[in-house]
Amino acid sequence: MMTRSRSSAGAASPLRTAALLVGAVFLVVGILGFVPGVTTGYDAMTFAEHDSGAELFGVFQVSVLHNIVHLLFGVAGIAMSRTAPTARSYLMGGGLIYLVLWLYGLLIDLGSDANFVPVNKPDNWLHFGLGLAMLLMGLFLGRAGGRARRA
Repeated sequence: MMTRSRSSAGAASPLRTAALLVGAVFLVVGILGFVPGVTTGYDAMTFAEHDSGAELFGVFQVSVLHNIVHLLFGVAGIAMSRTAPTARSYLMGGGLIYLVLWLYGLLIDLGSDANFVPVNKPDNWLHFGLGLAMLLMGLFLGRAGGRARRA
């Protein structure tokens, strides 16, 4: 039974590591969003408005709210990386959230009050890639080990 437990933990390791790394990246990005220089137009950052003039790395539009969301996603990823089921939930749930945010960003007028996060076109495509990558990691990491145990 102990051998099986170790095998299960080993199979879950890539899944847990992925959630931890994704969470850590979100945490770093959330912090960097508050660093002048890394975030251009820092003095034009608003709390939650479409006309926030701040851009992370001079590309991705951010606001205080946007940075807080990144920080929260980071903390959640680190906390949920402790077990395989919660790591998978984080990756799958986060992936779905980011795909919904991508669709939202495509459907709204980026110059309207509906863009309260705010997002711009580069954000939208980053959200698509992130959502897809998180979903794929949640779906496929750790499964190869499960197949080997069943065979």
